[in-house]
Amino acid sequence: MKQYDLIVAGGGLTGVAAAVSAAREGLSVLLIE
Repeated sequence: MKQYDLIVAGGGLTGVAAAVSAAREGLSVLLIE
């Protein structure tokens, strides 16, 4: 099973911004709409 460093629930503007920011820092991110 894949493991993620961060799970973001909510694909709105803030959720996407948080996911992109974390991914740019090298974290493995799961974004759930």
